[in-house]
Amino acid sequence: MSTIKQEVILKSVALMTGVESEARVCPSDKKGLRFHFNGKTIDANIDNVVSTEHCTVIGNNEIKVMLIEHFMAACAICKIDSLDVYLSHYELPILDGGSKEWVEAFNNVGIENPDCKKYKIKEPLSYLNGKTHLVVLPSEDLNVTYSVNFRHKDLSNRWVALNMEKLSEIIEARTFGYLNELEMLQKAGYARGASIENTLGLTEDGYTAELKSEYEPIKHKILDLIGDFYLAGFNILNSKAEIIVKEAGHTVHTIVAKDLKDKYITEE
Repeated sequence: MSTIKQEVILKSVALMTGVESEARVCPSDKKGLRFHFNGKTIDANIDNVVSTEHCTVIGNNEIKVMLIEHFMAACAICKIDSLDVYLSHYELPILDGGSKEWVEAFNNVGIENPDCKKYKIKEPLSYLNGKTHLVVLPSEDLNVTYSVNFRHKDLSNRWVALNMEKLSEIIEARTFGYLNELEMLQKAGYARGASIENTLGLTEDGYTAELKSEYEPIKHKILDLIGDFYLAGFNILNSKAEIIVKEAGHTVHTIVAKDLKDKYITEE
């Protein structure tokens, strides 16, 4: 089991609800990542996903927890598999819009027994639905490429590959959306906590803030993929796999992640 050496507390506005949210993340000697809210507990498990509209949500009849993908990605990046997270609100804090603050907090307190098991794919796995593709293939190395086709001058039919030497660019990549859709989303009850500090807006001629790296929105899609797949216990960053994604999102990520539970093995 891998956990942090001391508890950490992080708080900020929640992206979707706009409510102030605090997460107290505690070391655990029990395998698994768990969220606690209002006296109820739920495991961070792909089988508990109940919604993927705008973000990944887990829940049951007693509890729901929203926007867990950036936290899950941070756990995968830090190779952590055992934590208890106590929440003041059912949506995790958005922090910087990516996973950087989570990763820095975990590294600052130290990580015990990072999980360095290696995974490889038993057989090819593919999801095809119109323009959306997600393919996972056996490989001798890790290769991830992600394609988007957004209504934006920089992000039309654009591919980006995961570069492990520049993993920091994935970690810091912020959530994003079309600026001209923000008012509509907020009226529908979403993105009420969005701000220039945590969200990159796509405009007709550019962005609402300077990019942290080239094609930052696509790198955020890779971050989401890492987090969503980790719900199935599959750490992309510890795998030997060829992963090709075209115009997908949380829904497709989680569909494929469920299938992956039975498609990977641990290398000795």
